[in-house]
Amino acid sequence: MNKIKKLLYGLLTLIMLLPALSQGKAFAAPDNSAGAAILIHGDTGQVLYEKNADERMLIASTTKIMTALVVIENCDPNGTVTVLPEHAAVEGSSMYLKAGGEYTVSNLLYGLMLASGNDAASALAYHCGGSDEGFAEMMNEKAEALGLLNTSFKNPHGLDAQGHYSSAADLAVITAKALENELFAQIVSTKTHTIGEQTYMNHNKLLWRYEGAIGVKTGYTMAAGRSLVSGAERNGLRLVCVTLSDPNDWSDHTALYDWGFENFEYNRTMPTDRLIELPLISGEKSSVGIACRCDSRLLVEKNKELSLSLELPEFVYAGVKEGECAGRAFVMADGETIGEFPLIYDEDAPLSKTVKLSPWERFQRGWFLVNKYSLVFKGSD
Repeated sequence: MNKIKKLLYGLLTLIMLLPALSQGKAFAAPDNSAGAAILIHGDTGQVLYEKNADERMLIASTTKIMTALVVIENCDPNGTVTVLPEHAAVEGSSMYLKAGGEYTVSNLLYGLMLASGNDAASALAYHCGGSDEGFAEMMNEKAEALGLLNTSFKNPHGLDAQGHYSSAADLAVITAKALENELFAQIVSTKTHTIGEQTYMNHNKLLWRYEGAIGVKTGYTMAAGRSLVSGAERNGLRLVCVTLSDPNDWSDHTALYDWGFENFEYNRTMPTDRLIELPLISGEKSSVGIACRCDSRLLVEKNKELSLSLELPEFVYAGVKEGECAGRAFVMADGETIGEFPLIYDEDAPLSKTVKLSPWERFQRGWFLVNKYSLVFKGSD
């Protein structure tokens, strides 16, 4: 049986050796001018590059990413908001709301994210949380729910305030979460939006300049400097980039995205069809199929050679069901494990009706079925 297992594994290694996604030579991430920066994979949160990413810093209007997320999660986008005089009078960037005017939540979100309207932020905060302070509490509750340790909000717009800060890493997490929301993703990727007679243009120049750009938000105050949070997607790979206190943010984001797309891919690493057949004891057939049916996409470096290693029993007693756990598959990049996925039986394997088992064989079969998971995961906790 060991010979059979070795033969099967040898064939599997030969057949399943996954070709390198590309053989281009990896290079170090480009330098940048940011006080803090990070580039992450938007789907998994995996960090591709970071610089002072956990440092608490002023974040200016990139605050509005969390503002939009909290509003979208708690308010009807078709709901009506009446603008109060104090909302229209908020200093800084504006979508030029008029006191007494009525706007939908959705239109205010466009003004918030495209024109960076501080007036829109205040109107939405009052509508959603009763006041700037009450809404800031909601923002901080969301930050806590996301597990953020270096974030504190005092207002919905990002004007400098004592105790109002975040980090590049935390902003990346907030943004990746927000981009999961269809309405948010739609708004931040919109270049222009018209409300009544007023047309608003998105401040994010990458939407015009960079192939695959999908938003997200600019920010600036004299104390914070230039802040930029952006997203870009190519060939199914979504990246999120954050730079804080960066005088060359457009160029730095472009360079980091070029580096990321050049060196990484997000692909399925496990075949969807049957991987292998294991010898079947006392079954109606002589073998049972093994497959991986889960999402096996991984972020991998293009210059890495991928291969599979399977952890499976030497044989299987009949009586297993389709979908039951059979073992594990390990995806390796240049010999280093980068992913682990469960393997299942891809068909029922009933006991043959013609097989007569001795008491000892029945005991062996029963023991195997009861303990098959410990057999499969032998040595694991």
